[in-house]
Parts: sequence; C-alpha cells; structure tokens
Amino acid sequence: MAENTGARPAPSFETALEDLEKVVKELESGDLPLERSLELFERGVNLAGDCRKQLDAAETRVEVLLRKDGKVSPEPFHLEESEKA
Repeated sequence: MAENTGARPAPSFETALEDLEKVVKELESGDLPLERSLELFERGVNLAGDCRKQLDAAETRVEVLLRKDGKVSPEPFHLEESEKA
C-alpha cells in the first residue's frame, strides 16, 4: 500500500466527493487547455482513489447483527452478487 507522503491528510469522504464533482463539472465544461485538462484528470483520479479507499474501509467496518441461540453476535457484512452490480 502506498503511503501518503504529502503534508496534508486525505480529505474526508464528503469533501473528496464534492471536490471530485467540481473536477468533473470543470472537465465537462470543455474549452480547457490540454495541460489544465490533464491536471484536473490527475486530481480526479486521486480523489476517486481516496473515495474508493474510504468506501472499502467503511465496508469492512459494517457488521450485520444476527441472533444465534438467543444472543446477538456480529457477523461481517457481505453483499450478494446481485447487489454488487
């Protein structure tokens, strides 16, 4: 796993998603110089990666509580194949 060597910590999921939406809107507006488009694309890829990492981490923390023998026991949450699409 690559370490974040930048001075700033990764943004919160909500902040990263909001920034990603802004990047997409700017890219979709067109009329951008090639270098600016490439900068925005790279930033978008990084933001999307940050969001994906945070979603993966959240998924591993989600637990479904099931009753077994009258007791509540945590069990890892797994999506059914039909729900992953």
